[in-house]
Amino acid sequence: MEILSSPENALDGLVGYPAERRYVEIPAGDGQTLRFHMVDVNPEAERVVVFLHGNPSWSWIWRRQIEAVVAAGYRAIAPDLVGMGMSDKPSDMSDYTVSRHVEWMRSLLLGALDLSGFDMVMHDWGGIIGMRLAAENPGRVNRMVISNTGLPDRDPDEPLPEVIEATGPFADFQEMARVTPLWEPWALLPMVVVNEPTPEVVAGYRAPYPDPVLTIGSRALTQLLPTRPDNPMYPANHKAWKVLDKWTNPVLTIFSDKDLVAPDGWKPIVERIPGAQGQPHVILEGGGHFLQEDLPDAYSDALMSWLGPA
Repeated sequence: MEILSSPENALDGLVGYPAERRYVEIPAGDGQTLRFHMVDVNPEAERVVVFLHGNPSWSWIWRRQIEAVVAAGYRAIAPDLVGMGMSDKPSDMSDYTVSRHVEWMRSLLLGALDLSGFDMVMHDWGGIIGMRLAAENPGRVNRMVISNTGLPDRDPDEPLPEVIEATGPFADFQEMARVTPLWEPWALLPMVVVNEPTPEVVAGYRAPYPDPVLTIGSRALTQLLPTRPDNPMYPANHKAWKVLDKWTNPVLTIFSDKDLVAPDGWKPIVERIPGAQGQPHVILEGGGHFLQEDLPDAYSDALMSWLGPA
């Protein structure tokens, strides 16, 4: 596996992003290692909040929420997914699978960092990866906050249709992402926000990718979307749901009313997870898929009123 890295100076001059950052190596197999880039603020605090982003973002999306949890006394950890942000980037789309993303994140959070009893705040692909991580490692995750995402479920015992093809609202997007010559994740911002992003915000999303080849991880994630009934993630997701259906630790959903990606993703979470029962779930008004950008203060307020002080 060929591994690409963003240049160390890619974030120079980026305003509003935490300076407390570091790299952590994990095994990648075949004797290779991958470097996770992560924000790590207030490392001496006992209680930890982990932020998991999705696509087309990186840990930059959590900059305001990181400030909020640190002000409340928590340690804030926000890794960039492998292939995204400043983390290392396997160079071929076939290098990326949902199972690998879960294992890479497990190797970081539960292996290298040896975290236990931590809270997770998850968005988009971070929700799929994070919910799988929690379900597959009982006892390690405490509370979960889930935003504009879901865990796609299909019973593997159900027979597959005779004709298997990509369908649904993301099938065309998936094809476009696969064949477009130049993939620029930051160019998707108008699709995921309601308010026009400022040049400074766009610069933040673009910063880790000074060379087009570095956007491979973002392009690869588009191909993992569950547009086919034989998507490889379904069996493990279904197994994870068997754990989540009995999950009693607290779970909160914070969604937005103008999200076009996972507008109803909260429904199975609230209906199926025991720990989500009776919680003050909220759908914030006026936010698109990246509600952290459209409604940063409202999101942080909803988050912190539930998490409370450390």
